[in-house]
Amino acid sequence: MTKERILLKAAEDVRRELESDSSGHDWWHIVRVTRIARYIARQEQADAFVCELAALLHDIADEKLNPTAEAGMAKVRERLAEYEVDESDAAHVMEIIGTMSYKGGHNPPVRTKEAQVVQDADRIDALGAIGIARTFAYAGWKGSVIYDPMQPYRETMTHEEYRKGSSPAINHFYEKLLKLSGLMNTETGKRMAVARHKYMEAFLEQFYSEWDGLGMEPLDEGSSSDEA
Repeated sequence: MTKERILLKAAEDVRRELESDSSGHDWWHIVRVTRIARYIARQEQADAFVCELAALLHDIADEKLNPTAEAGMAKVRERLAEYEVDESDAAHVMEIIGTMSYKGGHNPPVRTKEAQVVQDADRIDALGAIGIARTFAYAGWKGSVIYDPMQPYRETMTHEEYRKGSSPAINHFYEKLLKLSGLMNTETGKRMAVARHKYMEAFLEQFYSEWDGLGMEPLDEGSSSDEA
């Protein structure tokens, strides 16, 4: 297959597999990450084909969506063989997908420029308004509560605790999302992350204000709190 045909076929297959996902790792997440990866690759002069193919396939391997991480990687390997991707490019895509995940902050830095691009693109989609929406979608998918002021966020955790432990949706901002802007690899990614990070900080400030009941109008004298 030509590179153009490989990308088209990969997009078709991934859309078919993830279009019904409700965890925030759906087809439209893939569309956004791929679009961001293409943009960063141009700015950073990275291999556009490798970046786009890895972005398209990265959640096929996600251990949240597979029985094991190994099973997910095997699926990607099978896809690359089916598409007859050049051996060097296939190995590069496998490396990117195998090393780009957050894993509770325990993964070492990625090795190549293309891996930096795709990792940044995926992390940018976890920030800002989209990141907030995906956080609550994922929490609902897992059966987690929105917030529990009696359950503090985890400052440190193992990969196993990060993946399988239970934590309210709001805690996820402190356990991962607010750390991401400081973990961007590329200059382009760093610039893109700034506004999204600030948006999340503003959201949390508003959330706590509403949670605490601040800003409510005082009840009129004689009014009843149980009036409709």
